[in-house]
Amino acid sequence: MMFVDEARIAVRAGRGGNGICSFRREMFVPRGGPDGGDGGNGGDIVMTASHRLTTLLDLRYLNHYEAENGRHGGASNCTGRSGEDLTIMVPVGTIVSDDQTKEILVDFVEDGQTAIIAHGGRGGKGNSNFATSVNRVPTKCTPGTPGEERTLQLELKLLADVGLVGFPNAGKSTLIAAISAARPKIADYPFTTLIPNLGIVRLGSDGSFVVADIPGLIEGAHEGKGLGVQFLRHIERTAFLLHLIDVSEWAPDDPLASFETLRRELAAYDGGLTTRPFAVVPTKIDVIGTSERLAQLQTYCRLNGYPCLPISAATNQGLADLITYLGKQVVRVRKTPCETSS
Repeated sequence: MMFVDEARIAVRAGRGGNGICSFRREMFVPRGGPDGGDGGNGGDIVMTASHRLTTLLDLRYLNHYEAENGRHGGASNCTGRSGEDLTIMVPVGTIVSDDQTKEILVDFVEDGQTAIIAHGGRGGKGNSNFATSVNRVPTKCTPGTPGEERTLQLELKLLADVGLVGFPNAGKSTLIAAISAARPKIADYPFTTLIPNLGIVRLGSDGSFVVADIPGLIEGAHEGKGLGVQFLRHIERTAFLLHLIDVSEWAPDDPLASFETLRRELAAYDGGLTTRPFAVVPTKIDVIGTSERLAQLQTYCRLNGYPCLPISAATNQGLADLITYLGKQVVRVRKTPCETSS
């Protein structure tokens, strides 16, 4: 399925039904009193978050939504039926904003979370509401009010405990496939991963955490180069970051230069990301000829106080230690959550 993380839709809640002007018509009662009923309320536009959805694709192509109008009132003080609400399903992690004012209306962060995006109009009043001791045969009735109508901007930002960041071919997809049930596309060429992938990592019998594999960055990504900011947004709401650095002999750049460039790109996109807890993960340590580059990066991390956990996702070397470490970090940040961008 195509991954879409932005959509623009128009919604209109239902209009309230009109109240009516009516008088009783009964045998032997030549002048019956008013009995005009009220109109029904218009239906609301409701949004509900579901973890079963992972993209805004459906909303990209079906982008106009209208709730049902309320029915008009009837004689004998019959109130018109209210319009049915219209429910729009969105993925967890969706932020809904008013396209005109840019105000954030709701941030869906939990499965099953529900919010009314546009309220239906109120039903009008029938003439029976306006009878008084002075005016026993009122002819006044009121129409229903229109429902709210607005254009909405939807943006999906994935929610995960751990975000994998690195340059193309650093081994992010191989890692998430090795530690979770996620099966991203894996190949030996840059930008194999074109969409974010989520994987659930199990911890013992009842624990787990969510890892997000973000498409590879390149220098200048914060300016839109490569896949650019299109997917950088998806690490904004991860609590812990893993910086994957390829230390194999065929890696195009020096590992220290790769790490420093990666940090600069994150800082240029959002300075808050550089204060996020992180660890450095040298990858592909099973490849012959990596020892010198690995030692160089380990020394650098030790001197700067950065956690460093070398792995080979292909041979599973170091994966058990990495999962244990991440499990402890996730527990810690969940107890004292860091400030994340929305």
